[in-house]
Amino acid sequence: MTIITLQRDKCIGCNYCAEFAPEFFRISKKDGKSVLLKSVEKKGFFTLKTPQPDAFEPCEKAAKACPVKIISVKNLKK
Repeated sequence: MTIITLQRDKCIGCNYCAEFAPEFFRISKKDGKSVLLKSVEKKGFFTLKTPQPDAFEPCEKAAKACPVKIISVKNLKK
């Protein structure tokens, strides 16, 4: 299980997340900020829990590339 969290209000719209993990991130046409697809919002944090085994690596690359460090990725072993 991989847990991805995005603090969207601090996003500067650099597009790195959408470049490294396009199956999980998009840039909104409305405000130019990142959108974590299929996520649930709670108090400004958007979270996605996915069982996809191939989710961790691209999302980890996106988190490391993010200049404002608003993406966190955790890999929970079963």
